[in-house]
Amino acid sequence: MKILFTFYNPSGGMETLNRIRCQALGAKGFECHLLYKMGGSGMQNIRNIPTHIVENDKELKDLLARERYDAIVVCTDSYLLESVRQAGYQGCLIYEVQGLGTPETAKQIMIEFEERVRENADAIVYPRTKQLEELMREHLSDLPQYCFDDPLPVGTFGYEAYPPHQAPILGWVGRIEPNKNWREYLELGFRLSVEKPDLQLWMFEDRALSQPSERAAFDALVAKLGLEKRLYQYDCVPHQLMADYYSIIGDSGGFLCSTSIMEGFGYAVAEALLCRCPVLSTDSGGIRRFITHDETGKLYARGNLMEAIEQAGQLMNDRALRERIRDNGVKHISEQFAPSRYTGHFAAMLRQLGVKPKPAESDAKPGIMPRLASARLGISRFVGRAEKDGDTPT
Repeated sequence: MKILFTFYNPSGGMETLNRIRCQALGAKGFECHLLYKMGGSGMQNIRNIPTHIVENDKELKDLLARERYDAIVVCTDSYLLESVRQAGYQGCLIYEVQGLGTPETAKQIMIEFEERVRENADAIVYPRTKQLEELMREHLSDLPQYCFDDPLPVGTFGYEAYPPHQAPILGWVGRIEPNKNWREYLELGFRLSVEKPDLQLWMFEDRALSQPSERAAFDALVAKLGLEKRLYQYDCVPHQLMADYYSIIGDSGGFLCSTSIMEGFGYAVAEALLCRCPVLSTDSGGIRRFITHDETGKLYARGNLMEAIEQAGQLMNDRALRERIRDNGVKHISEQFAPSRYTGHFAAMLRQLGVKPKPAESDAKPGIMPRLASARLGISRFVGRAEKDGDTPT
């Protein structure tokens, strides 16, 4: 069975998700391809997965006619969803939502997108996040909906031992944009440096994705807080090397800080836990799938720096608590987010939607195959969410 996964560009969490699920599904006999509308830094991470950069409708139409995908998953981009249908694709077309920014932004996006999605998609899929569940049910309740966790690279990405770092490290991963809330990270780093004078701030980002105005504001705040000498900025680090950085941060006595306003899944947090790097995070939606406060990580209320400082102090100074959190974090991610769980849910979703491999080219009849009808004719609404984490949607 041939599947196409799409997104705007290969960067950040979406590049990670697409690569991991293609590898996992490939091991189960699926043939998976990727489509992006532009190149990006994440291309350096992709190995042995057919990846297409499609810049116009003609290239898209040619690709679809040539590859004859059994199902296509379009993430976020409702215009691409529409273009796929207009290019003549009649197979199973699934609209995916992984995260739409702040609640206000997400609401505006859905108001703008919902008719286009309804007219072109056969189903909706999204990770297990309360905000997304409520949003999809409010705006697209008439479409079949499937809700299950994304996969983590369990077994291929994890802790590596290095000589202890000379100073504690406060890590951060994201884009310099409002939803990632980088200002709070810098403020927290400044406050913590009073108690930890040797504290280092390590920030990992794709600089090409930041807006000039945000970059200027970022530079101004760094200068205002006097953080230049303790701030280390890393641009477009290859994904596999991030396991080394997370491991170093964890062993330094520091932690990863996630300051986001809203996260759909939050790959950086989950991968840090997998590498024994403890995490202090805002209570930002999908993060709850990974962090149980004081068990697998630490949570604080966004905007409450006093609480963040208190939680950070406990995480850095209470060795017994810190080691318990590190052990529990690895165990939780390894058990609950193994790729095999994702492939089981994904395969069950396709079965529910009636997706079957297309006949070989020589056996196919002339003309366009009929559009999948199950979502329109046989099902009014279906949420493929298991009551227990290990269950397959039914």
